[in-house]
Amino acid sequence: MTNEYKLGKDTLGFLKELTEIVAPSGFEEPALRRVKEYAEKFADEVRQDKLGSLIFVKKGSSERPRVLVAGHIDEIGFIVTSITKEGYITFTNIGGWFDQVLLAQRVVVRGKKGEITGVIASKPPHLLSPEERQKVVTMKQMFIDVGATSKEEVEEMGIRVGDPIAPWSPFTISASGKTVMAKALDDRLGVFVTLEVLRYLRENNIGHPNTLYAATTVQEEVGLRGASTASWVVDHDIAIAVDVDIAGDVPGIRPQDAPAKLGKGPSILAFDRSMIPNQRFKEFIIEVAEEEKIPYQLSVIPGGGTDAGRFHLYRSGRPSIVIGVPTRHIHSHVGIAHISDIENTVKLILGVVKRLDREKVESFTYI
Repeated sequence: MTNEYKLGKDTLGFLKELTEIVAPSGFEEPALRRVKEYAEKFADEVRQDKLGSLIFVKKGSSERPRVLVAGHIDEIGFIVTSITKEGYITFTNIGGWFDQVLLAQRVVVRGKKGEITGVIASKPPHLLSPEERQKVVTMKQMFIDVGATSKEEVEEMGIRVGDPIAPWSPFTISASGKTVMAKALDDRLGVFVTLEVLRYLRENNIGHPNTLYAATTVQEEVGLRGASTASWVVDHDIAIAVDVDIAGDVPGIRPQDAPAKLGKGPSILAFDRSMIPNQRFKEFIIEVAEEEKIPYQLSVIPGGGTDAGRFHLYRSGRPSIVIGVPTRHIHSHVGIAHISDIENTVKLILGVVKRLDREKVESFTYI
């Protein structure tokens, strides 16, 4: 049954909605409201931590083990730091940005009166000295222009210091029909996959020998904060963080630096900066993928971390792993992911959840 899963127009429409919501770390409420509205009908219970993370509970045939599957709802973005007298907005980053991807990009400022579109700009190139032209423009030298001519005009728009900012980047299905382009795929894709697992189990009345906790965590990009608090609400026995993986199939990247590729299946993370996964759990997931004939990739990311970095340290420790959707150009205005990878990630997690009974989970840590 799980191998029959396919993305439909309605479900892709929900992914489109998710990616286009302006919701950087600490400002996730609009995205959380939409997630709750969409997913609560598939859950037996909805829980929440005090930072905002939502947890959708689906009961199986046994209360234990508690299986936590989670994606983080926040995206990288910016925050207003000041408004100049001429009507320009200064800003700083929320989460990790590479300064060189910012100039000339449109952004959306979420003010108290609504969303205002602007563009990231800097000193015009025509006015740069030869020496300045050779230097990289840093974020501190940039500003956002919302088309105003004074501080008063900007304030009249409803923009204040402390307001969140995110890229303006409409969701697009590529001309091939095989890939999607959008902002915030890191990690609205993880949220989407998590909720698709929940929905598919409910709508197809698929049994599972555990209790599923499908979570959307907050503030991952600024320190895995929601993962820490959500763990105490769930009290999980085992955890899967669903996140993006860095697709290395772009010019200039060596295969050993980022082995995952688009269209080759979900990645099973063997190592990252925040966690070394439980090895028996990893081998079990590989076995499920091979049994279900789901393509997969093994991946290593020495320079990154995910919510699993907190999940595996809960209480006395919990078997945890990251299953990733390979994605190009993460932490930029536009990421690209393959539809077949999204589908196969859902299939793999469905296959895993169906098999995680108490005996199996206990076998991962017994010495």
